[in-house]
Amino acid sequence: MPGLNLFVRTIGPPTSLAETVRALVHSIRPDQPIDIMQTMNDALFQALAPRRLSLVLVGSFAGLALLLSAIGIFGMVAYAVSQRTHEYGLRMALGAQRQDVLQLVLGDGFKIVATGIFVGIGVSSVLTWFMRSLLYAVSPNDPLTFVVVAALLALVAPAACYIPARRATRVDPMVALR
Repeated sequence: MPGLNLFVRTIGPPTSLAETVRALVHSIRPDQPIDIMQTMNDALFQALAPRRLSLVLVGSFAGLALLLSAIGIFGMVAYAVSQRTHEYGLRMALGAQRQDVLQLVLGDGFKIVATGIFVGIGVSSVLTWFMRSLLYAVSPNDPLTFVVVAALLALVAPAACYIPARRATRVDPMVALR
């Protein structure tokens, strides 16, 4: 009989009964070959290996996407700060404190991120329908997934905006006005 599986529940270590089970099977049916004897944990590990690989790949790509998002946010805010250096210098010359400029840059960066999050949620809610076959135990438009991803990006955004914002607070008003 090809494809016959026999599962044996044991109290002790499963490998200790391997020879006993092999002898019992041969006593019932001497011509029955026993190809593989493995524990249930090993069988589950092998059965779940493709899913585990998919999970590792998706997780790795998600981490890479988060890193690229942070780099993109940093780049956009750094470029905006470099374009507005004169404005920040003028604001500081007119009495703005470093904290005011820091809040201005962080606020502008967060507006960009919030816009990106809302556009991203809209686009991804459409694109997930094409990825239905890759999802396991999650609906294509799972609200928890969208909320967690948006919150994660909202947490990464201030960190990505902070360095350009600190650079903007160090602008010398006299240099910026020249």
